[in-house]
Amino acid sequence: MLSPLLPLLNSGRSPPLPPRFQQTRFQQRITQSGNLLEVWAQNPWRRLSLLLIVLLSGFVVGGGIGSITGALSLFDPLGALVCVLAIELAARLRGRLLSQPLKLRLQVLDMARMGLLYGLLLDGFKLL
Repeated sequence: MLSPLLPLLNSGRSPPLPPRFQQTRFQQRITQSGNLLEVWAQNPWRRLSLLLIVLLSGFVVGGGIGSITGALSLFDPLGALVCVLAIELAARLRGRLLSQPLKLRLQVLDMARMGLLYGLLLDGFKLL
């Protein structure tokens, strides 16, 4: 299986790179969406409403995960593991976002984390 690559390995050259994907309007919009959202959220009321929507969405997801796994009572450890992994990944991603100039992404991530955690905690206190 390595026989076609042996001449390249012996010569020290690397195999040719695959061609780059075509730059479509959709792909350009996806890559520019963060910047467009940052420009849109320059208004403090828009920024506040966006962060509040993300916070409440995280709260709903956290409450939903807690309620669903509690009702099934089969997936409690798995649901807890998924939530802990999501919160830990968000905490690790936060360190990378601190160095970027766009602070809206960091604020959205923090609000989603807080909403998820608050939803889980409130659902846990319902059980007491």
